[in-house]
Amino acid sequence: MSADVRRVAVVGDCPLLRSGMAHVVDDADGLALVLATRSVDEAASVLGRGDIALVDLQLPPACLSEVVGRLASRGVCVLVLSSGPDNPALPAMRAGARGCLSRQADERELLAALRLVSGGCSYVSADLAVRADPEPSCRLTGRERQILELVARGETDHDIAVRLGISEHTVHSHLDRLRDKIGLRRRADLTRFALTHDIVPTASGQG
Repeated sequence: MSADVRRVAVVGDCPLLRSGMAHVVDDADGLALVLATRSVDEAASVLGRGDIALVDLQLPPACLSEVVGRLASRGVCVLVLSSGPDNPALPAMRAGARGCLSRQADERELLAALRLVSGGCSYVSADLAVRADPEPSCRLTGRERQILELVARGETDHDIAVRLGISEHTVHSHLDRLRDKIGLRRRADLTRFALTHDIVPTASGQG
């Protein structure tokens, strides 16, 4: 298996949701489904440093934090699903989760979140994050929209430069202007902006 392909285990107690998420992961470029299970023990036995655990377990906050801590201690990148701000997103993050994804998320956001956490970034769905300021609105150029879409797809600055036939320096310049224009600095926030403003095409429109 290529070093660029990240191994993913889906751990969930709802068979239908578990199967659906496993299908999305299995069809995605750069991700390899290794397991879909209800058992944390089974997932822990096959996952190691740099692998990803997509966790959707209906557990009390303390128990979920214990599960997250156990997986994170093995170097596993943990992405937890939550259905709202009253669910244990914050305790899970404190226990070592790289991100918390809303159960209302679509396929685009799921894949974007997986790629971000696998790259060492954190991600929290917009409806789970507490924002002090309203979401900014702005007019983006065609090139800025292209770059923002590629950021949301998990591409590195180098990958973006190669794909668009421009220099990395030019990519950095565009990103600096985007950050100033949108008012968001982190790559995860840029990704969330792209998803919530329909800059990333729907799954049916992707190649």
